[in-house]
Order: sequence, then C-alpha cells, then structure tokens
Amino acid sequence: MKKDIYYESIKEEILNNEITKKVKDYSKNRSDLKTYARIGEILEEAGKHYGEGIIKKYAERLTGEFGKKYSIRVLYKMLRFYRYFKSEKVPTMSAKLTWSHYLELLSIKTTEKINYYIKLTESQNLSVRDQRVKIKNKEYERLDEKTKEKLNSNDSQKITDYIKDPIMIQNKNQYEEISEKVLQRIILEDIPSFLEELGNGFTFIKNKYKIKIGNRYNYIDLLLFNIEYNCYVVVELKLGELKKEHIGQIEVYMNYIDKNVKKSTHDKTIGIILVRKNNKYVIEYCSDERIKTREYLIV
Repeated sequence: MKKDIYYESIKEEILNNEITKKVKDYSKNRSDLKTYARIGEILEEAGKHYGEGIIKKYAERLTGEFGKKYSIRVLYKMLRFYRYFKSEKVPTMSAKLTWSHYLELLSIKTTEKINYYIKLTESQNLSVRDQRVKIKNKEYERLDEKTKEKLNSNDSQKITDYIKDPIMIQNKNQYEEISEKVLQRIILEDIPSFLEELGNGFTFIKNKYKIKIGNRYNYIDLLLFNIEYNCYVVVELKLGELKKEHIGQIEVYMNYIDKNVKKSTHDKTIGIILVRKNNKYVIEYCSDERIKTREYLIV
C-alpha cells in the first residue's frame, strides 16, 4: 500500500515534538506551537490533494496512534492556527500564550478580535481562565469604533481609548437598592475588577476624596492615578442620565486636581463620568476632550 506522505509528515512532526519536549523541557510551549502550526500547514496541503474530508480520516488514524489529543476538532483548530499566522495582519506568534490560550481564541471568527485578545493576554499575563472571562464579557465589543480603528492601524492610543462601554460593575453581594453610596460600595468591594474595566495602569487612591473650593468642601467620588499615562483620573458616579451639570462638576474637580495636587511631571488630569444612561446631545457640546462618559451595567 502506498504511503500517504502528508500523514507520515504529520506523524514525524508529532514524534519530533515529543522528543524535543523531553530533551528541552524549558521550551515545551514553543515547540508545541511550532509543531501545531506545521501540522496545520500539512493539513492544508493534504486538503488540496485529497479534499477537506481527509482531515477526518487523519483524525481517526492519529487518535488510534496517539490518543484523543488529535481529534477532528483539534486538527481543524491546527489548520485555523496555521491560516491565522499565515496572514499578514497578525502579530508574531507569542510564546507567552499556550496552545490552550490559542484554542480559546481560535473560536473567534474575526482576526481583529483575536489580535486584541492576544495582545491583552500578553500584556496582562492572563491565565486561560482569565482570558476566557474577558472574551465572555465581550471586552473587544465594548471598545468604541475609533479605538478599534486605532488597533487595526497601530496608531498611538490614549488613556481613554480602552475604557469599556458599558462598564461592567460586579454586584457580588447582590444589593437590591442602588443609591450612589451603594454603587460606590459595590465598586470598592471589588476594586481590581473595576480598574480592569477601565483599562491598563489604573490604580486606586481614595474614594470620597475631599477638596476645598472657596469655603465649601466637595468630595470626588473616586480619585485614581494611571501609571502608564502618568496622570490623575477623577471618576464621578451618577444614577440616572447624563446631564450638562455633570460635565461642569467634573471639569471643576479636574481643574482643582491639576492646580493643587498634580506635580509638574504629571500629565493633565482626565475625567470619567459613569452614568446609567448616556446623552449624546450633552456629549456633543462638551468641548473638553479629557472628559469621557460611559454607561455602567450592574451584573
């Protein structure tokens, strides 16, 4: 019986990978990724020669020889893995991501979304579970269209680009009556999740940050600092729809921080207003680009 050169090549890749991982334990992950990409390439060539149905036959033979690790579903993932990295619009294969990371990502249909989650997983050193949560929470879909365009063209980004819309606020203790005070408490009970929703580099300074304007004290709902962009961030929480008074209020608070708290080495303060419902007409006439408004969703 004539040997199938494609099948034999796949077997050779698998066996060489097993040997490499035993000899070079430190490079197991890199070896796996290169092997699976190569198998994907061979599968594409075999498909051209025998038709796409050959993948099912190979899966049956490989499962018999090597176990369930090479099921038809996994072989199709390897084929997609190869096709993904064959494209010119993708980042270099990252050894920071495991095959399990890529298995999660290859269920996503668009290259732009996959690229986003690869970069996110790399920069934040996400576990597979953490990555899965971010995909489930539709982080990419909650970015605005301008940010997505910047990601695709590799344009420089601003601190406000990665603020999701809506912001997901985790109500872990299941509060039923939501006041501004309770909303703030919910955020503080899981401040790491809230900061992640805003984007990279946000750190918490204080809630109800007291400032004095004239003879009266005012309280900033949340004062943050962004390490990556080297600036203070004023966050105001509102239960209802965005109003023009909210813009004026946060602008005063931002100017106060710039004048009395910010150091000369810091960039200008930005402001984020979180509301139940946005108002495009108010936003349209806000001339301060440092102020961003986002809806929030309590989950």
